[in-house]
Amino acid sequence: MTLPAKPKSNLPKKKILIGSGLGGLAVIVAVIIFLAFPSPTTYNEPENGVCCYSIMVDPTKEQQSLFVIARVLVQNTGTQPLTNLTVDYGDGDRDFIGTLNPGKAIILSPPSDNPLQYVTVTADGGIYEFKAYREPVAMPGMMGS
Repeated sequence: MTLPAKPKSNLPKKKILIGSGLGGLAVIVAVIIFLAFPSPTTYNEPENGVCCYSIMVDPTKEQQSLFVIARVLVQNTGTQPLTNLTVDYGDGDRDFIGTLNPGKAIILSPPSDNPLQYVTVTADGGIYEFKAYREPVAMPGMMGS
C-alpha cells in the first residue's frame, strides 16, 4: 500500500512571497504619499457638478540647527470666495484674512513665540479646519538636513 502523493502547487512559494512583498510595499508607499501631501477639504455638496467651498490648509515647521521655520499655506480650491477667513495659531495668536478668492493662496508666518502645535482656520459657509503642524522630510543637501 502506497501513500498518496502530495499535490504540487501551481505557483511556487517564491513567486507568492515576492508578490506579497511587492503588494505590501505598494500599500506602504500609498500611505506615505497620502500622509505626506495635504489634500483639500470640500464643504457643501456639489450642485450640478459645481462645488461651492473647498480649502487646503498646510501648516509646516522645519527644525533648523539654530531656529525653526514655520509657515501656514491656506489655499481656496473651491469656486466661491472664502469670506471672514481667520487663522488661529493657538495661544491667542490670530490673523484675520478677510476674503480669499477662488484659486488664490496665501502663505502666513505664525508669531515667533508660538508653540507651533496646531492651526485652526475658519470662514463663512461652515468652514472649519483643524490641522497639526507637519514636518516635511529633509532631503540630503538641503538646509537643515
